[in-house]
Amino acid sequence: MERQIIKIGLLGLGTVGRGVFRILQENRESIQQRIGARLEIKKILVRSLAKDRGIELPAGILTTDLNEITGDPEIKIVVEVLGGTNPTLDYVLAALSNGKSVVTANKDMVAEYGQVLFETAKKYNCDLLFEASVAGGIPIIRTLKQSLAGNRIEEVFGIINGTTNYMLTKMTREGSDFAQVLAEAQAKGYAEADPTADVGGFDAARKIAILASIAFNTRVPLSKVHTEGITGITADDITFANELGYVIKLLGIAKNRPDGIEVRVHPTFIPKHHPLAAVGDVFNAVFVRGNAVGDTMFYGKGAGELPTASAVVADIMDAARDIMQGVPGFIGCTCFDHKPVLDIGETFSKYYIRLKVADKPGVLASVALIFGNKEVSLKSVIQKGATGKTAELVLITHKVQEQNVQDALMDLKQLSSVLEVANVIRVEGEDNGHA
Repeated sequence: MERQIIKIGLLGLGTVGRGVFRILQENRESIQQRIGARLEIKKILVRSLAKDRGIELPAGILTTDLNEITGDPEIKIVVEVLGGTNPTLDYVLAALSNGKSVVTANKDMVAEYGQVLFETAKKYNCDLLFEASVAGGIPIIRTLKQSLAGNRIEEVFGIINGTTNYMLTKMTREGSDFAQVLAEAQAKGYAEADPTADVGGFDAARKIAILASIAFNTRVPLSKVHTEGITGITADDITFANELGYVIKLLGIAKNRPDGIEVRVHPTFIPKHHPLAAVGDVFNAVFVRGNAVGDTMFYGKGAGELPTASAVVADIMDAARDIMQGVPGFIGCTCFDHKPVLDIGETFSKYYIRLKVADKPGVLASVALIFGNKEVSLKSVIQKGATGKTAELVLITHKVQEQNVQDALMDLKQLSSVLEVANVIRVEGEDNGHA
């Protein structure tokens, strides 16, 4: 007996689009056995019909007319791998409004326009699935929504940008400076010609906004994510981190507190013994702490043609199952809480602070006094590179509120003996292995 055929429209045939096409072709028999239906790509939207795609395609499958996908009643699932938000958002809303389930890998669109997307999907009884929008092939969205649904999620944190992880790994291993490593990352294709989204922390901010929204059942606007990149990390910071027993990673951190939720992205000192410290190169890793399951870690390739396409195809299969069972939209938006997103000044961390100061008596005492006046307790103080004129002070604080540290730094900058606040980096991961 001929199995049901579920037809798909693919928006885009770039790197991930080609990966999706390849997996659906190469694994079609096992996919058919798993879901009880045959998946068939009917049309692929592209900008140019003339461009060489590097893969063999059936005649007539390409189109430049969106309506051939969104207006075709045979097409039940639309897969968006175009990226960006303009005009992609309009394309996806058109698909949902025509009753088609949507699978997307688009973190920008989900992070910025999740509310309207989910409202539209609910209105038209469609699935909106976006596993590939965070951490490539690592199944973290599905895990939070389904496998850990019985938990109260307390923390989600991890390395969710491969480009910056590659760069910080190189800086740590080789002692290279930021500019040198960025050039290498661009030459290898790990970083874009304009690397701002990665090195500025904005890519990771979109991803942690998505993860926090799901984990804490609260919509997290991108504007509420405190975001710092790695452009200020120097070889000196890498060296001091190593001497103190840490490595530096760009982390996305989300914490569920009784008074609200923390959502932030920034460079972070983590102890060398922490599992995240061993995650190198372009790999991603996400920790999830639930009140029932305890600590779990998800590790793998966070980008690339086939890892990302793997997550897309898994979502396609879920959407197909829901269509066959007559329950599209079965697991919709889970943002039923309205917890406040706390300001960065309300968060608590330990801190690494590097100061350039005049090398003369009394400087350390005046620095310590200012920190004490702002209730910032110092765990350790090391003097480095004294020349008779200048020196560096490297301080590690005990856990303290961010606002207290910022207030202390404002006062320090008024001291004539403090020549520069060279860097301030939060320290996490020392309390029972948690961020």
